[in-house]
Amino acid sequence: MDLLQLLSWACIVFTVGMFSTGLTDLKKMRESKSTENIQFLPFLTTCLNNIGWLSYGILKWDKTIMSVNIIGAFLQLLYIIMYFFYTKHKRLVLIQILAAGAVLMCGWLYFSTFLTEERARLSQLGLTCSVITISMYLSPLFDLAEIIRSGNVQRLSFPLTVATFFTATSWVLYGLQLNDYYITVPNTPGIITSLIRFYLFWKFSSIDQSLPSYKVMQL
Repeated sequence: MDLLQLLSWACIVFTVGMFSTGLTDLKKMRESKSTENIQFLPFLTTCLNNIGWLSYGILKWDKTIMSVNIIGAFLQLLYIIMYFFYTKHKRLVLIQILAAGAVLMCGWLYFSTFLTEERARLSQLGLTCSVITISMYLSPLFDLAEIIRSGNVQRLSFPLTVATFFTATSWVLYGLQLNDYYITVPNTPGIITSLIRFYLFWKFSSIDQSLPSYKVMQL
């Protein structure tokens, strides 16, 4: 097995593992018959991100990218359906789903109608997916000031941080092997933000001894 194939398998395993952390929320929804303390938008935005990267993978005919995002999109759709089933705010959730569908349709029309040249389509789609991925990796830092002030890291998920670190690292190495900066660049912030969160866990672990509770919490 060569290095590229090894990195390909690492990307698939770690990324699917990261997407599977949502199964914890799925279990909580089924047990409580409620969506209390569970955010909906991360499921929706991640699904859109999966669909975007799936399209990029199809254009490049990269089986690693396609495999990961087919599985990811399926899991996010499952989370979305279950959330809609259990939430008390079905109208709001439906509006958000329709808005996401409209964004997806506009994106499809733009890329299929105005970008007829394959290289331009691949470049702009890669750039769009990169921006979304960077935003997703940076989003956990929004609560950074409050975490530092309070010394309470229970807003963060330790298993998700570990999964994100290995996922981002494997994709960066995979992108370097392919000389594809649309893969390498957006995943680099995932490594940086994970290291920051590891530092916060280390710094405040002596203050808050409730580390096992991280297993059931997500940002």
